[in-house]
Amino acid sequence: MSELPRTMARQLAGLVGEDVRLCGWVEAVVEDGDAPVLVLRDPTGFAVLRPDRGDGQLVAEIRSLRRESAVEAEGRVQPLPEPAVDLLAAARTSTAGSEGVVLQRLRVVGAAVKDVPISEATPIDERLDRRFLELRRPPNRLIFDVQTTVEHAMREVWRRERFVELHSPKFRPTPNKSGSELFTVDYFGRKAYLAQSPQFYKQMAMASGLDRIFEIGPVFRANPLVTSRHDTEFTSVDVEMSWIESHHDVMGFEERWLRHVLEVVQATHGDDIARWFGAEVTVPEVPFPRLHMADAHKILDAAGHRVKGKKEGDLDAEGERLVARHVLRELGHEFVFVTDYPEWIRPYYHMRAADDPTRTRSFDLLWKGLEVTTGAQREHRPDVLAAQASARGVPLGPIDFYLEFFRYGCPPHGGFGLGLTRFLMSLLDVDDVRQVTYLHRGPTRITP
Repeated sequence: MSELPRTMARQLAGLVGEDVRLCGWVEAVVEDGDAPVLVLRDPTGFAVLRPDRGDGQLVAEIRSLRRESAVEAEGRVQPLPEPAVDLLAAARTSTAGSEGVVLQRLRVVGAAVKDVPISEATPIDERLDRRFLELRRPPNRLIFDVQTTVEHAMREVWRRERFVELHSPKFRPTPNKSGSELFTVDYFGRKAYLAQSPQFYKQMAMASGLDRIFEIGPVFRANPLVTSRHDTEFTSVDVEMSWIESHHDVMGFEERWLRHVLEVVQATHGDDIARWFGAEVTVPEVPFPRLHMADAHKILDAAGHRVKGKKEGDLDAEGERLVARHVLRELGHEFVFVTDYPEWIRPYYHMRAADDPTRTRSFDLLWKGLEVTTGAQREHRPDVLAAQASARGVPLGPIDFYLEFFRYGCPPHGGFGLGLTRFLMSLLDVDDVRQVTYLHRGPTRITP
C-alpha cells in the first residue's frame, strides 16, 4: 500500500476526486448487479467501496471477505450513484454519506477466521462475553466518545474554578460506609478494604488546605444485588470544596458544572445521540428545583406509594421515578435535588441541620428518575463528629486517624459523588448500566 495518510469515513464528503486510504472493518458485502460493493466501517461511520467492474481480482477479493475482517483500502472518492445509496439502506448503514470510493487496492490485515457469533438480537449476557465484538457497533463507540467529552467538559469547569485533581488510595485500613458492602483483602497479613468511596481522603484534603479538589477513579461495593443499575466496581466522580455556608453551596456548584457539561455534549454529539439512541440532550436551566425530603414523601403519598422496609424514610427506585415525573410535569425540569435526608439513613459524618438534628444537610440529585449524585455538608467539628460516630456504634479507635484531620483547624466543607455510568444511562436514555460500562463487574460477572 502507498504512504497516503489515513482518511476517516466522515471526511469523504470534502474529498471528491482525491485519492484516499481507509482503514476499518468489513460491515457488509452487498451485490450490485455483476459486482459486489464493500461497506467499510471505521470509528466515524461507513464508507462504500466499489471495484472497477473489469477488475476481476478485486471483485473476487471482495466476495471472499468475511464480515468483521480488518482491511486497508485505497481508491478515489466519487459521488455514489442512486442504486448504491439504496444498497446502504439495505445494509443498515444509512449514516454513510453520498460519496463512495472507487477501489484500486485492498489488503486484508486481520482476517475474521469464522463468522461473528453475536448480533443485536443476542441476549446481553452473551454479548458481554464477547465485549470486544460488541464494542465495534457504532452506538457503543459513541458511548465512549460521549464519556470522553463529558470528562473533558467537567475538567474545563474544575480548571476554571481552580480545583486540584487528586488520586486517593484504593486500599483502606478501615471502612467509611456500611460494612455490608465491603470487599476485604489480605494486605501482607493484615486486613484491608477496597475503597467504597474516597470520602475520608477528600476531607483530609480540606484539612490540608487544598480548598477545592476532584477525583475520577474506581470504587468498589460488595453489593449482591443483580439489577440494571448496580455494579460492584464503577467509576466515581468526586468533588469536595471548603468554606461553604451549607449544602446549598455544593448544589449551586454542581448545577452550573452539569449545565456546562451538557452544553458541550449537546454541541458535540447531540445529533449522533439522537440518531443512535433516540435521546434528546437538553441543556438544563439553573437553578435546579430543590425538594425537601418531607415534601417528596407528600408527593409519594398523593401517588399512593409508600417506601417500606430498610428504605423507609428514604426514596426507593420507584419513589425516585415518581418524584422526578412530578417535577417534570409541574416544573418542566429533568433534574431535581432532594434535600435534608433523615440522619438515620445518612453517614455519621454528614452535618445535622441546626434547627432539626434528625435531619442532615444532605442531598441526592435525580435525573430522569435515576439517582446520579449523593452529597452533603460534612461535619468538621471533631467533638461533634466523634459524638455522632459513637451514637451510631462506630468504634472511635479505628477511625482516630480520620478524626485527627479535624483537630488542628478545618474549614466548613462539603461535596458530592457522581456515578459516571449512571450519568451516561440518563444522558443516553439507556436502561441498563451494563450497556454503558466498558467492562461490567457484578456479583455474577468478573470476566472478560
